[in-house]
Amino acid sequence: MEYNNILITGGAGFIGSNLAVYFKHKYPNLKVYALDNLVRQGSELNLPRLKENNIKFIRGDVRRLKDLGLKFDIDLILECSAEPSVLVGYQNPAYIIDTNLMGTVNCLELCRKRKAGMVFLSTSRVYPYEKINAIRRLESKSRFQWPHFAGISTDFSLIGPKTLYGVTKLASEFILHEYIAAYGLNAVVNRCGVVAGPWQFGKVDQGVFTYWMLAHYFKKSLKYIGFGGKGKQVRDLLHVDDLCQLIDLQVNSLSKLSGNTYNVGGAIEVSLSLSETTALCREITGNKIKVGRDLRNRPGDIPVYLTDNKKVTRELKWKPQKTAVMILNGIFNWIRNNEARLRKL
Repeated sequence: MEYNNILITGGAGFIGSNLAVYFKHKYPNLKVYALDNLVRQGSELNLPRLKENNIKFIRGDVRRLKDLGLKFDIDLILECSAEPSVLVGYQNPAYIIDTNLMGTVNCLELCRKRKAGMVFLSTSRVYPYEKINAIRRLESKSRFQWPHFAGISTDFSLIGPKTLYGVTKLASEFILHEYIAAYGLNAVVNRCGVVAGPWQFGKVDQGVFTYWMLAHYFKKSLKYIGFGGKGKQVRDLLHVDDLCQLIDLQVNSLSKLSGNTYNVGGAIEVSLSLSETTALCREITGNKIKVGRDLRNRPGDIPVYLTDNKKVTRELKWKPQKTAVMILNGIFNWIRNNEARLRKL
């Protein structure tokens, strides 16, 4: 490890906190700082975990430059801060632009001034939903599927509407690449599909697999939304530990990999429909709950998303290790071990 001081923005969030713990465990002499504004409900539950692992927490907001006027050395930023909700983007565009775009610009300025590297977490939402929806699909008993299309690669078209959430992340990518060209910044971009695992506080439009397991565990009702209300929408899912291992590989070869963009997800091998997820959650929890139907499609929604990992596998010899069943069982065990705290949410 060539870096000594890592700042993780969104460091009390799901991915950020897991990255902080992962890097501190693997590199005990590394100084790891986690910056977060604690806006996301549940993020405060990660603070004891960060403290127990000797990770310094900083209450701060990437939207405010003064909060990034840090007095300690930084030579790498893992940029995990974001408002990841598509629905929030439609409801409050100024907020999502300020957070996801200007927040990233502020982090890039910090990198420029400190001559630090960056790993930027982007999203599969940079790809236009109309073009994804135009891919020919079939309907089987439990899911929609693409019969002649393996998944979305980085060569997929970026032209077309992609939700305000998606466009703020893509705009951030463009600016990041300008910083690479203009200032010699070392940085890579990961366009992630659905990431799942322990310490994710899922909600209806973000963190869906954790949300589904939480609802089954605590016996709350759910609803299949859009596309006929049958729950056949499919997403691939990636365990957060698999993502941490990828970022570890990237950090240790950042100057060599700088400028690269990778699509990162579970691919078809680690994918589930909502209907399939319901069946697995019932089996794992032993609880059968009511799942209603809403036939209306939400703005920007898509029936299928599968990642093409070929580039990242070819260049970094990385591929997901944890199956969908392993991921859901891990989420269940985490909920069971933290039931009292999670019930309050």
